[in-house]
Amino acid sequence: MARRRKHHEEHGNHEAWAIPYADLMTLLLAFFVVMYAISSLNEGKYKVMAQALTSAFGGSSNKASPVQLGKTQSLGADYDRPSVIKAGAPMAASNGPTDPTLLPSMAAQMRMPVSLRNQAQLARAQRQMDAVEQQLSKALAPLIDKQLITIRRNDLWIEVEINSDILFGTGSATLAGRARGTLSTLAAVLREAPNGVRVEGYTDNQPIATAQFPSNWELSAARAASVVHLFADDGIAPQRLAMVGYGEFRARADNSTEAGRNANRRVVLIILADSAGSLAPDPPSQLNATAAGAPKLPKSDGGQTAVTTESGTSSVPAVIQGVQ
Repeated sequence: MARRRKHHEEHGNHEAWAIPYADLMTLLLAFFVVMYAISSLNEGKYKVMAQALTSAFGGSSNKASPVQLGKTQSLGADYDRPSVIKAGAPMAASNGPTDPTLLPSMAAQMRMPVSLRNQAQLARAQRQMDAVEQQLSKALAPLIDKQLITIRRNDLWIEVEINSDILFGTGSATLAGRARGTLSTLAAVLREAPNGVRVEGYTDNQPIATAQFPSNWELSAARAASVVHLFADDGIAPQRLAMVGYGEFRARADNSTEAGRNANRRVVLIILADSAGSLAPDPPSQLNATAAGAPKLPKSDGGQTAVTTESGTSSVPAVIQGVQ
């Protein structure tokens, strides 16, 4: 019997790989053509496009230069604007408080007139402040010796701190009899000077809740107002006067002791450096209870000054400026 011859399958198309290979080569060729086209950039068209983009984003088209030269990169028109402080301009030294015992808040509150930036004007104002300080030290010498009044000096103001125990009774804003003589002595010195005067009232942390003084804010503001009214009555121009009530929130000593509470109950006069008859600076913007050009405060029973305050947070004092 004859053997059956095996049937071999026909071989497949072994040239099929050539088609995807040709496609790949075509893609690579197209890729290199595109790369070559990009490398041969038309400089004129590129500048036009750069100027158009700069103008579209708010710059000046004639200042755009996006081409980097060495290590220097020009970043466009916005970087060519002059700064407020020009290069090489001398920086003026700060005139902040030099005495650590001065109120730290005053440095931020002081806004000196532009004319004081003139050195000659500043020197003249400082000589005038020296004269005021000498007159105050001489007139108040007995109380200074008893440590009831403290005078501190800064380049921009004089601080006269008066212990409120010699001015007011406990929980009262009515000036004591001897207080009027002390304040009138102060007024006699300040009446002839052109300086603005800021009167600041402070209390200890002992709570007070009466119909007249719902809190220490009202009490401190009323005490400052009493001093302002006496100064106005003694001939100091009301336009030069300002008052602030800080309440218990600017303590200088520990309220847990009697001595500390006594130190915290105080009235402070800030006598500002004058420049060509400048007035006291406006209170800072963070003090939101302000009444500019307020009329004369009404008097309540017993002769005390009734003051209404608007307190937003525990750090905001009551302010009344320009009492007439």
